[in-house]
Amino acid sequence: MKEKIESKKAPAAIGPYSQAVMDGGVIFVSGQLPIDRETGIFPSEEVAAQTRRSLENIRMILQEAGYGMDRILKTTVYLQDMEDFTEMNEVYQEFFTEPYPARAAFQVAKLPKGAKVEIEAVAK
Repeated sequence: MKEKIESKKAPAAIGPYSQAVMDGGVIFVSGQLPIDRETGIFPSEEVAAQTRRSLENIRMILQEAGYGMDRILKTTVYLQDMEDFTEMNEVYQEFFTEPYPARAAFQVAKLPKGAKVEIEAVAK
């Protein structure tokens, strides 16, 4: 049975979706924009700071369900500009250890609120 996962430490969904849902021990975390829950804005225009905030938001949502970042099996990273891939990757690797989650990364035409990065995750 699908269960809603919601953390007050992460930004609320900006549309008709949940921060995350769990079914059968698998958590699907919706794409996390780099929004700071306290201020409602991005930490900066730099992709490194935005990547860090997006991953911290994912961490807070997973913690609500008693999971850690080590439980992530797969992530998808959406970048506004693929030229930011290296900078994103430098921060990304701070959040994970071997074996790293499977991952896909895409350049997209536009992200909500003008973000430079959005990250979604699947954990078990």
